[in-house]
Amino acid sequence: MERTALATAIDDLFEQGPEAFAVGEALLELVAAKARLEAFVAEAAAEFDASREWALSGARSARAWLVAEAHLSDREAGLHLRRGRALADLPHTREAFEHGSLTGDHVDLLAPLTKGRMAEALGRDEHLLAEVGCQGTHEQFRQVLGNWQQLADPDGTDEAAEERKTRRDVYLVESLSGLWFGTMTLDPVSGTIVANELHRLERRLFDEEWAATRRRLGREPTTADLPRTPAQRRADALVEMARRSRTAPADGRRPRPLFTVLVNYEAMYGRLCQLEGGTAVPPGHLVPWLGDADVERAEYQGPVRMGATARLKTVDAVSFERAVSLPVTRVECPPTDRFFTGATRRAIEVRDRICCHPTCDLPASRCEVDHIQPFSTSGPTTQQNGP
Repeated sequence: MERTALATAIDDLFEQGPEAFAVGEALLELVAAKARLEAFVAEAAAEFDASREWALSGARSARAWLVAEAHLSDREAGLHLRRGRALADLPHTREAFEHGSLTGDHVDLLAPLTKGRMAEALGRDEHLLAEVGCQGTHEQFRQVLGNWQQLADPDGTDEAAEERKTRRDVYLVESLSGLWFGTMTLDPVSGTIVANELHRLERRLFDEEWAATRRRLGREPTTADLPRTPAQRRADALVEMARRSRTAPADGRRPRPLFTVLVNYEAMYGRLCQLEGGTAVPPGHLVPWLGDADVERAEYQGPVRMGATARLKTVDAVSFERAVSLPVTRVECPPTDRFFTGATRRAIEVRDRICCHPTCDLPASRCEVDHIQPFSTSGPTTQQNGP
C-alpha cells in the first residue's frame, strides 16, 4: 500500500526525535495536533459506522470491527464512536476539537448531554461552553459544566445526584494468601469527607516520616530516602482511621460540616452549590448535613467580608437566615502582620478556592498565602495583596 502523507509526516516526527519537541511551545503544538487527529479519527469512525461497511466482513458492529481489525480495546473503540456521534450535535465543540483547542476529554463530558432532557439547553448554550473549555483548564471546564447543569435542569441534577448516591458501595475481602483487596464508590459529599480525612492523616504520617529520616541521615532527605511509598502511607492512614474510630468515646465531639453562604455574588442569582473542591451538587443533596452544622457568611463587596461562624441546630428557613445574617463580621488581621491569619486568610480561601499558580490545582485550604508585593518591601498583609 502506498504510504499516506499522514504516515510520512509521522515518520518525519520520529526522525526529528522527541528532543526536538521537548520545549514548551513545541510540546503544546504537538498536543494540539494530537487533538486534531483524534477529532478526525472520531468523525471518520462515525462515518464508517453509518456506512455499515463493517457488516461486509460479518462483524456485528463497527465497534466489534475496530476491536478485531484495529486491535483496540473495547473501551477505546467505543470511545471513538461515541465522540464521533456526539460531534454531529456539537458544532462549536467540533470546530474547536478540529482546531486542537479542545480535547476528547471535553467531548466526553458533553456527549451524554446531547440526548434526553438536556439536549435543548445544550443546543442553546453549547457555544458558550465550548468557549469556556478553550480558555481554561479541563478541571475548570468540568466545574463550569456542573454549575450549568444545575441551572439548566434542576430536577435532572437532583435525580442524577440521588442515582450517584445509590451506587455507593465498599468491598473489602481477604484473599487466599491473607492479603485484603477492596474497592469503594462514594457520592461526592461522602467521598470528600473520607478523602479529606485520609489526606490529613497521610500528611501527618509524611511529616513524621520526613522528620525521622532527616534525623537519621543528618541532612534534608528526598522522597527516595523515605521508607514508605505514598500508597503505603495511604494504607497506613486508612488503618489509623479505623483505630481512631474504635477508640473514640461514644460521646466524643464529631466534626461539624461548614457551609459558606456567598452574598452579593453572581452565584446567588441561581441555584449554584459546590463542595470545597469545586464539584457541583444539588442544594437538596446537602440538606441531610445541615443538622448541627456551622454556617459562615461571605459578602462580596470588593474585599470579601467574612461573618462569624454560627451554629445551626435546627434545619429550617428561620434558623438558616439567622445563622447567615446575624453574626458580626470577623476582624481581619492587621496589614502589618507577617502572616495571613484569621478572617483575612479565610476570605482569600473562599475567594480563590484553589492555588493561584497556573500549574497548581491544590485547594486553597492546603496552600500557603504569600504576598504579591513582598512583605520585605512593605507589602501589606491584606486580601488585595494576597494571591
